[in-house]
Amino acid sequence: MTDSLISRRGLMRYGAYGAGAAALGGVAASWDRLTGADIPGRNDGSLVVATLGPAYGPEAVRTLTEGFRKQHPDIKLRINAVQAVDWSDFFAKILTQIAAGTAPDLVYVATEGVQLFARRLGVPLDRWVRRDAEELREYFADVHPSLVESMMYEGSLYQLPVEFNAADMYLNRQVLKRAGAGFPAADWTRDDFTALLRDMKKASGSRFTPYFWTNRLWGGVVPWLFANGTNLLAESKAPGGAWLWDSFYPAADRQGRGGGFRWTTPQATGARVEEAYDYLASLIEEHLCTRPEGGNGQNLVGVFSTGRVGVTPAGGFWAGGLSLAGMKATDYDVQYFPRWRTQRMQFGAAGYALLRTSKKQDEAWEFIKYAARRDTLMRLFKTNQTTPARRSMLSPDRYRETGPSHWQVFYDTLDKFPDTGPIPAPPQVAEVEQVLLKHTGTALASRGAVRPALRRMQGDLEKAMERDV
Repeated sequence: MTDSLISRRGLMRYGAYGAGAAALGGVAASWDRLTGADIPGRNDGSLVVATLGPAYGPEAVRTLTEGFRKQHPDIKLRINAVQAVDWSDFFAKILTQIAAGTAPDLVYVATEGVQLFARRLGVPLDRWVRRDAEELREYFADVHPSLVESMMYEGSLYQLPVEFNAADMYLNRQVLKRAGAGFPAADWTRDDFTALLRDMKKASGSRFTPYFWTNRLWGGVVPWLFANGTNLLAESKAPGGAWLWDSFYPAADRQGRGGGFRWTTPQATGARVEEAYDYLASLIEEHLCTRPEGGNGQNLVGVFSTGRVGVTPAGGFWAGGLSLAGMKATDYDVQYFPRWRTQRMQFGAAGYALLRTSKKQDEAWEFIKYAARRDTLMRLFKTNQTTPARRSMLSPDRYRETGPSHWQVFYDTLDKFPDTGPIPAPPQVAEVEQVLLKHTGTALASRGAVRPALRRMQGDLEKAMERDV
């Protein structure tokens, strides 16, 4: 199977949590137009849900539509699987619909869009969550609080997470065997990681790349920043949220929780940020990895499955993608991201955001609840094209055919590392991501380029964060 035929849904999710922010800046810039909710447009009375077409194909659309109709025969539902090349293109098309007065009622939004949609377009779900608390207890008991907190903004909840992907490390077992290396321990370190790459390099030819990663917000340089105990932007918690935590989570799980994340002051010139970049530059200098490429890693499945790449960061979605590429469950495995100063890891999640322009908000809430049900997600996520937000769905049966052997890593990245958090995605995420990608590429041209590139990144991030979206 050629690279171009590898699960397109999987590839969309590969970029779902680190690509697609660019178009979001248009939300703020066009806000005056977007609030024109009374602009006449076609409306057949349906509740309209917009999803990314490649991520939700015809079978998924049928699953959602037919199941919802059985539960709510009085609500007419239309799912628009918007055909787009990536999340950036998807959001751009949604903005066009809103401006034209044909806005959907609900939009499937990944982490990088959560705060911008919440600030400018979204409706908080608090009143419905409170009203239907008893019905939702089973949901929250099955979903890690970190995922829920990532969908909060300034004390309110804007989405119920239905899926997520953490940046864990995939390893090709053929390459490990070739290098005479064992599978790394769960508490492996950055130095262990470096030594493994060197062993892989020595045992392989010139066309082999020990470590491959793409230049993006999710799974790019950010996991290394987290591992080194830092972040691109200063991170804190908004106040509030006790209404949710006290209602649904035991004391141990709600400790330290707040009303959502705040990402504020840029800190690109911080010593630990520079240290992380210098480490990656040293890997490039030693030919242990290539300079990071942009995009969503579209060619990565092919080169990994054929043993031309040894290690790469990816989420649970890759289990399905590698299986479709012909890899057996025993051909690869997954481990936590290596420990540096910390072993804090990063994730991205997704769920449905309710738009303020919707005139069917109560009906939309019923769909949000339906889409987060376990039976719905069991039908929707059959092929391991993502990591379900519901802990109970990760089981030996789910991964028996597709692997990997250490499939528990996917959810244990949250359960065993409770400080694992979302990628930094403030309302200004569009500009932040563009700045990160631009200067990361420059910084890693050589070790001597790191410091001046980070100084320029700092200046551009400060300008980006000053903009009121």
